[in-house]
Amino acid sequence: MTSGCAPFFSGRRRTASSAEGKPWTSLFLIAGPCVLDDDGLNFEIADHLAELRDRFDLPVTFKASFDKANRSSASSARGPGLEAGLEALARVRERSGLPVLTDIHLPEQAARAAAVVDALQIPAFLCRQTDLLRAAGATGRPVSVKKGQWMAPGDIGGAIGKLREAGAREVAVTERGFAFGYGRWVVDMRSFAVMRETTGCPTVFDASHAVQLPGGEGSVSGGEPEHIGRLAAAAVAAGADGLFVEVHPDPGAAPSDGSNMLPLAELGAVLERAMRVREAVAA
Repeated sequence: MTSGCAPFFSGRRRTASSAEGKPWTSLFLIAGPCVLDDDGLNFEIADHLAELRDRFDLPVTFKASFDKANRSSASSARGPGLEAGLEALARVRERSGLPVLTDIHLPEQAARAAAVVDALQIPAFLCRQTDLLRAAGATGRPVSVKKGQWMAPGDIGGAIGKLREAGAREVAVTERGFAFGYGRWVVDMRSFAVMRETTGCPTVFDASHAVQLPGGEGSVSGGEPEHIGRLAAAAVAAGADGLFVEVHPDPGAAPSDGSNMLPLAELGAVLERAMRVREAVAA
């Protein structure tokens, strides 16, 4: 990893519990509900994430969207909107002490969001939008870019170049899978090594959207969340530096992406397994 990509995403240095005591960079976690909900639910999730941060001693960032502008159906829930959403994210940070991250979809949202949140995320469908990338980079905030489902791993280098030219100092790249036919994403585990070599940035595995089944439930996507844990472990073994997981106390009641979300109570076990894999690989 290059120094231009740390420390927000790549985390602290620590010592593995191997006989050699080799240094390694901590796995990091980005997690939260797909879209912001009321304060009660946002706080419940953030409190649980803060507890996992302390239990496992690793960097954790709360992520939720103020607007899901790329839903399949016009009737799908989109969220509270920019102003109310940013106010909600500020309350999450104040209560939990966690850094917060959110998506932006339009260039004009970048500076406004950056004034409140700790990091910005570029959705996969928008990862080639030059004006959006430049606006995000110009804020100086860390930026996480999701690689488009149609792109080869090395192709994300163009997006990272746009961000850096605009002034971005810290960048991470996220893999969520490739389009396979009409209803499934497939993750090429070579992506993490290729993206790191291409960009010099920490790589993240989006364990929730990797199990999404686009259009699997008619006007909304389906999913296979039972595979999240094993895919997360495989991605860490393949070299992913961080995990992105959408969680909810009751995924069936989530307003967006409930079909591919991990139940909040299961996140600790997924994380513990991934960290054991990380330590074994680093030893």
